[in-house]
Amino acid sequence: MTFLQQYWPLLAVALWFAYKFFAARRVVAMLPELRRAGATFVDVRSPAEFASGNVPGTVNIPVGELGRRMGEIPRTAPVVVACASGSRSGMARLMLRKAGYSKVYNAGNWANLGR
Repeated sequence: MTFLQQYWPLLAVALWFAYKFFAARRVVAMLPELRRAGATFVDVRSPAEFASGNVPGTVNIPVGELGRRMGEIPRTAPVVVACASGSRSGMARLMLRKAGYSKVYNAGNWANLGR
């Protein structure tokens, strides 16, 4: 068995985490521009997680409630989502895009929103 055949699952996981990291870095670099554009910042963690630490100005809509609370998020400005690791915010981004939001960005970890 070759190296690639034996270790491809590990390589796939490493590539996934690298993709998430660099995608979040790209969004973090765009934050000043998104703020100027009037973006809505949504933290999709649980209320308890949000209460334990958050960035002022963010709205807490847990990913499990997002489907019924999308009306709270304006469609006229960009939306930036974040969570603890970037996974739930990735799901939130997909949900919002599917619902017709055109400018949705996943910032990954919620602390990135304070940068």
